[in-house]
Amino acid sequence: MTKERIFLSPPHMSGNEEKYVQKAFELNWIAPLGFNVDAFEKEMCQYVGVKEAAAVTSGTAAIHLALILLGVGKGDVVFCSSLTFIASANPVLYQGAEPVFIDSEPDTWNMSPQALELAFQDSLKNGVLPKAVIVVNLYGQSAKWDEIRRTCEKYDVPIIEDAAESLGSVYKGKASGTLGTFGVYSFNGNKIITTSGGGMLLSNNYSAIREARFLSTQARDPAPHYQHSSVGYNYRMSNILAGIGRGQLEVIEDRVFARRSVFEFYKEHLGHLPGIQFMPELEGTFSNRWLTALTIDEKVCGVSAAEMLKILESENIEARPIWKPLHMQPLFKENKYYRHSDSESISEELFITGICLPSGSNLQKEDQVRIIHCIQNRINIETKEEMYL
Repeated sequence: MTKERIFLSPPHMSGNEEKYVQKAFELNWIAPLGFNVDAFEKEMCQYVGVKEAAAVTSGTAAIHLALILLGVGKGDVVFCSSLTFIASANPVLYQGAEPVFIDSEPDTWNMSPQALELAFQDSLKNGVLPKAVIVVNLYGQSAKWDEIRRTCEKYDVPIIEDAAESLGSVYKGKASGTLGTFGVYSFNGNKIITTSGGGMLLSNNYSAIREARFLSTQARDPAPHYQHSSVGYNYRMSNILAGIGRGQLEVIEDRVFARRSVFEFYKEHLGHLPGIQFMPELEGTFSNRWLTALTIDEKVCGVSAAEMLKILESENIEARPIWKPLHMQPLFKENKYYRHSDSESISEELFITGICLPSGSNLQKEDQVRIIHCIQNRINIETKEEMYL
């Protein structure tokens, strides 16, 4: 008999979403834009403490708009985190620019400040500084923002904060997504809150967000007829999806608590195993623990990360490897990459040794116990099963 599937990060509806969606149906306001979109933007701004936001169709669209607003164009260079999903860098290609990839560091698994400094020094020597830096907060953990911002300010280069995975996280008292010139959230189906598909661009620059709204609605000029003087995009979020987002945002704190509880239970019962190391949480930060990520040292525990993924899949448990670094992707094989140090490529090490475990805020305890037992049994550690029941 096939065991029931345990998913990595499924959507988790609260029931609050229905009232906002129903209101849109009652008013027959189901097209893009509308009162839910306006309210979702305002409510998000209030939650994270930023002045303006534009709700769009995806986090990718939000990054694309940020690059346009920063004047990134053909032939320009943009520094990007390498250890991330490809959506962080694809918009750079949309603009005809060149992504240059920056390694991770071990304390957060995010962009290495020392690799970033080296990339800036080389750019300065070549007389071509990047137009922007895209910094990712991986799996909910904030990057080393103090160090990264000091470096970018020294060279007067703006930052796009890719907080697609880190809504609800905090860095030294400031909400993730509010630390760069622009911040980006994703509301994809697997994120901590979802609108089915969607994203948001945030900034304290009112005129920039106003321009983003203009560009995301096909850049229609103020005229009685359809007139367009610049290239626009069909990027605005629908009123229906924004209604889902409003209901989801009402329970964001519950979702963060649940994800962190899932992480703590894994750590409590797997953290003592030889060769297992969990993704760290930098001092002074608070991670939403969107996904529970860990590394497996094959030399110590006798099983590789790739083998463990196969074992979990054989038990109908969805787990995934850590993101394949972008500099290792065939699409970017010719692009420059700056390592954390001459002897270390942290992102490559994490890709080889890292896995993400099922982490949904609706993950049932008995399912998490099943996952834990599967890992324990393979590493051949004696356990008392009653302690988990």
